[in-house]
Amino acid sequence: MLEIDGGRFSGSGTIVRYGLALAAVLRQTIRIVNIRAKRKAPGLRPQHLAGVRACEALTRGRAERAAVGAREITFFPGRTIHGGRYTFEIGTAGSTTMLAYSLLPLGLFADGPCHIRLAGGVFQDCAPGFFHLQHVLLPLLQRMGVAAELRLLTPGYVPRGGGVIELDITPLSSPLRPIELVTQGTLRKVEGIAMASRLKARNVAQRMAAAGRQTLREHSLSVEIAIGEMDDTTSAHPGAALAMWGATDAGCLIGADMAGALGRPAERIGQTVARRLLEDLRSGATVDRHVADQLILFAALAHGASRYRIPRLTEHVETNLWLISQLVGATSRIDGHWIEIRGSGRG
Repeated sequence: MLEIDGGRFSGSGTIVRYGLALAAVLRQTIRIVNIRAKRKAPGLRPQHLAGVRACEALTRGRAERAAVGAREITFFPGRTIHGGRYTFEIGTAGSTTMLAYSLLPLGLFADGPCHIRLAGGVFQDCAPGFFHLQHVLLPLLQRMGVAAELRLLTPGYVPRGGGVIELDITPLSSPLRPIELVTQGTLRKVEGIAMASRLKARNVAQRMAAAGRQTLREHSLSVEIAIGEMDDTTSAHPGAALAMWGATDAGCLIGADMAGALGRPAERIGQTVARRLLEDLRSGATVDRHVADQLILFAALAHGASRYRIPRLTEHVETNLWLISQLVGATSRIDGHWIEIRGSGRG
């Protein structure tokens, strides 16, 4: 049995989510202690418990002491990851996108295709953005051999959630390939999506898009921003989100996004997303600040060495590099802004 200290580095719920995901792929019994030790409300929250139940369901495994508030769990994965149709409800505005990301590795090593429906929050701070996952991370993972589709059925926002997304995953037909992004190249185009729910009268989506366009225009860049076409009244309550991403001639995809929040003006959202995108582009990085840590799990399972340049070293990057060394046995090296991960080829 492998023991992981959930209080290391970020001390966040990502250690639980990603630790369980990797343990499931590797068929490794794992005990996680000091869960979310650095958070104001330590222990499992509903969104983390949903991840535990999902890993149990896909592997036909079991988790001991798994309950809201638990600071220690032991997970015994089954020997097979089972494809099929699954539905998991978080029950709060907890992140469906974070759960989708953590279940993606399981689907890649399942015995058949996985169709997973997730209900909860979709757009919020401190979680992967839906449009960023759909238009930045997944296309990059496709180059590694991943075949997956992400769909938005109902937008969901803080505080009530109520959103629904679907994730379809095709099992790998060959080992995961490493990814090398060694030069940023020249920016070819910038695209984006602005979505607002129950805010049509205030033109929130249009105002976010206009502010984003203006900020990029001030730096001699243009952007095509689509306005979300979903029915404005499908969500449980008002909310908004904006995402932008740039594609370069060297094959890099660099994105930025932000969710709406009470008291957060639409213009501020548009300006902030554009500025974050500009910051990561100007850093010379070949991935953005989110992909920097999101690629690590997949690079660890790939056959061969992955290499890319990050905008800056974050606690999430350090946490994930530590986690793959503990669970997968993958080695990594940080040289300034460069990350190299030698995948174990396990899974």
